[in-house]
Amino acid sequence: MKAHLNRRYHFSASHRLHTEAYDAAENLTVFGKCNNPHGHGHNYTVQVTLSGQVDPATGMVCNLSELDAFAQTNLLARFDHTNLNTLDCFANIVSTTENLSIEIYRIFQGFSAAHLERVHVEETSNNSFDYAGEATLASGSI
Repeated sequence: MKAHLNRRYHFSASHRLHTEAYDAAENLTVFGKCNNPHGHGHNYTVQVTLSGQVDPATGMVCNLSELDAFAQTNLLARFDHTNLNTLDCFANIVSTTENLSIEIYRIFQGFSAAHLERVHVEETSNNSFDYAGEATLASGSI
């Protein structure tokens, strides 16, 4: 019997939306107030959706303490209270929440106890982003 598990994590981080491909005026036009040279911060909520067979002994898709330990080590310790622009994963790409969602998806692909379905990242009460991997994008079903 297959089931889906949604688990949420919270972290705070700052970033500046900026690309070297544009001059200062175009960066300001494209990214607006998010191009502030001093950056700005968000309180992010990340929801990971995992699926798998329900273990007959535990009744769970996966062990939540193992998932939480994985998230603590690989997500929260890396991103919480960090300037995203200083991280290697954003060295050559803009630190948008779309790109952050893709990076978080890559991270949780390393959790082998269940199948990663998608990542949902809430940046603000008005902005949220989903990423479900390349296969889903290729089929156009996001």
